[in-house]
Amino acid sequence: QVQLVESGGGLVQPGGSLRLSCAASGNIFRLNAMAWYRQAPGKERELVATIASGGETNYADSVKGRFTISRDNAKNTVYLQMNSLKPEDTAVYYCNARAVVRLSYREFDIWGQGTLVTVSS
Repeated sequence: QVQLVESGGGLVQPGGSLRLSCAASGNIFRLNAMAWYRQAPGKERELVATIASGGETNYADSVKGRFTISRDNAKNTVYLQMNSLKPEDTAVYYCNARAVVRLSYREFDIWGQGTLVTVSS
């Protein structure tokens, strides 16, 4: 009913920047909180940043001051601007959204397919 599609991943050198995008589509009535998670090889998935429908944000300590999450409610899109990237930021980044669907007005927890970010020289 609702799909999330990420884009913007790739290979970047240490100290570089990338901007991830995640567009939601489908039978959406409203998107509540949205978030970015990441999973590095051999590690568990971890929360990177969250943004509420009103714009309030929270960040993992490891990315504070370097990453910025934002959203465009008119486009049903969430972004992650990543600056000063480090090799330890290498991971598959996943978009997550709490989506309220039309007709039922039930809230679902939706995940994207992930986009790979590799930070390496």
